[in-house]
Amino acid sequence: MENNISRQDFLKQSALAGSAFLLSSLEGFAIEAKSAKLSVAIIGCGSVSNRYIPHLQTSSMIEIVSLCDIKYERAIEQNNKYNVKAQTYSDIDAMLAGVPFDMMITLTNMQVHGELNKKALTAGKHVWSEKPMANTYAEGKSLLDLAKQKNLRLWGAPAVVNSPQFAFMSKCIQEGKLGKVASAHGQYGHTGPTWSAFFYEKGGGSMPDLGVYNIATLTGLLGPARSVMAMTSIVNPERTVDDKGLIKVEAEDNAHILLEHDKGVISHVMCGFNYFDPHGHEAKGQELHSIQVYGDKANMRLIGYDWETNGVYLDDSWDEPGRLYEQESGGYMWQEGATRVGESLVTHVEPRIHVEHALHVLEIIEASRASSSTGRKIPLKSKFGWPMV
Repeated sequence: MENNISRQDFLKQSALAGSAFLLSSLEGFAIEAKSAKLSVAIIGCGSVSNRYIPHLQTSSMIEIVSLCDIKYERAIEQNNKYNVKAQTYSDIDAMLAGVPFDMMITLTNMQVHGELNKKALTAGKHVWSEKPMANTYAEGKSLLDLAKQKNLRLWGAPAVVNSPQFAFMSKCIQEGKLGKVASAHGQYGHTGPTWSAFFYEKGGGSMPDLGVYNIATLTGLLGPARSVMAMTSIVNPERTVDDKGLIKVEAEDNAHILLEHDKGVISHVMCGFNYFDPHGHEAKGQELHSIQVYGDKANMRLIGYDWETNGVYLDDSWDEPGRLYEQESGGYMWQEGATRVGESLVTHVEPRIHVEHALHVLEIIEASRASSSTGRKIPLKSKFGWPMV
């Protein structure tokens, strides 16, 4: 299944989906034809950059021209390690005033994504942001409004909708192979990151770090959620982390989220930093399913985690065992989002990932916290173009 669609098909589907932003402004988003490559700047040269930089370097359409980190030595280290030959900076203002570039890739602590992304958009740069793209729905919506105003593109991770397994599952649902879909479940957890305190500080938490993947997958498969009910908790009130030692945990490390979709469909996500998993944080060798979707004719199980999938089991027979489909990755990698959207600015081909979906996921995370604190069902207002395949 191809991840890209033609501009004509995209415009047609976007109109049907009511995605006015994408429909009205596609023309202005591609870089000038005179430039064969998209120049990008990376802000945040920590652990995640070890996956992003090599993947970006595989693209003939993209050139990394700037690396930035408030711990300046990390920018220098990554520049040398990957032979990037970029300019290095210690703060975003210096980077924005430095070597010209087209798109910024935000890989910093999640608490500062919103403010950094705003600075880049204000300076006239397209933005790919690691999750979440902002800390609140209101902040994310203001970023999207700013991008529209300045005729820029903004995207937010994760890139789970790009996998061939996602495409297969979406097609099965849209073609009626599951019958009437009723319920779905997603789960992702481990015993928690140890390398940085920001995961446990205010604005962090297991939902924007882990649950975000399942929320993106399930809403991508089942459509936008109409409302949320959730319970969150802090199981371990203290943690020991590499950069700050013993800290107080301020953000949820355990969460259960119920999503109400159209046509009576209900999905559930559980995520946390207290889940023993012998496959570890990287989920190496994971053969169990992390996503399951039930209909009255069949059910599907996504093997492995949705950010690094290993196939899909389809159970559609009373007599025969389920069959495994889409075992190959098709080249998909969780870190490919910035590369793919960057290439879309060169090729003029709209990617499957789009910002309204990321904004919807952000609203769900914020609404889940509100539901947990009040005990109420929280209605949602955001939408995105669906179906995505």
